Amino acid sequence: MLRALVIVLVVALGAAPAALADEPAPPPPEPVPVTVVPEGVTISGVAVGGMTVEEATAAVEAWFDQPVRFQFRKKRWRASPIDLGGQPYVGGAVKRALAAAPGTALDLAVAVSGRAVRAYVASLDDVFSRPPKDSTVRLKGVRPYVTKAREGARVLLNPMTAAIVRALRTNERGPIPLKARLVEPKLTIANFGPVVVIRRDSKKLYLYRGMRYWTRFGVATGQSVYPTPLGRFSIVVKQRDPWWYPPASPWADGKQPVPPGPGNPLGTRWMGLSAPLVGIHGTPDAASIGYSASHGCIRMRIPDAEWLFDHVDVGTTVFIVRA
Repeated sequence: MLRALVIVLVVALGAAPAALADEPAPPPPEPVPVTVVPEGVTISGVAVGGMTVEEATAAVEAWFDQPVRFQFRKKRWRASPIDLGGQPYVGGAVKRALAAAPGTALDLAVAVSGRAVRAYVASLDDVFSRPPKDSTVRLKGVRPYVTKAREGARVLLNPMTAAIVRALRTNERGPIPLKARLVEPKLTIANFGPVVVIRRDSKKLYLYRGMRYWTRFGVATGQSVYPTPLGRFSIVVKQRDPWWYPPASPWADGKQPVPPGPGNPLGTRWMGLSAPLVGIHGTPDAASIGYSASHGCIRMRIPDAEWLFDHVDVGTTVFIVRA
């Protein structure tokens, strides 16, 4: 009886592999469908037809990252749209592309940070806004030299901000011209006006239109004990038919003011300089012209002083040199 049971167990165990081998293999997993954008679809001009979601997203992001170009005169520069405050809705655009009909042209929606744009425009203002620079005059030897003027510029903050926001929202990349107003200088080489150069040792007064020679006159300058000062000055006052008032100087002690008239020491015209108590004026003593005869002033013949008076202005530069 025991032997028969062992035989049955052996037979059962030997038959098990065969029974397992006869079972059918499990079916392979179903393939995951790949979703692609319909053919001919574009997002802001980027062809994404036939692309997967990942491919379309990468293509649109790469396109959006192209820098925005700017220009002002001969200057060119670029800025990242992200740095300018642009935030594209790429995911939403790709989702719409998947559901679009073949050949559909879609736009990429972009949010814009006004704060970021204004900060960038403020940086442009720091770089490009500058006041105009007027021409100035200095001496080159004994002749006036007028420097070149430079126009200024002022960045128009609101129009420039609007231009950048519009470019980001419409996915334009420029070049965007800088919105700025040019500011012209008041003084240029062309309109600089009169310049006086007095050659003290030569007893000559030269008048220039800017750098162009105009005319010259003989003058009298200061005595050795009252020398006419050297340097750069300007005309600070002009008077017709002036009174002469005695200065606080030993040579004028006891003298009284002299009203306008034939004997007035200042003649008929006075052009006071920024040098204390010194001016250009006419003199009734025409014989002193060509000599060191004054108490520091520059004397001219009365007709010459009257002519000069009509052709210079308060503010006219006067150089007095040794020549």
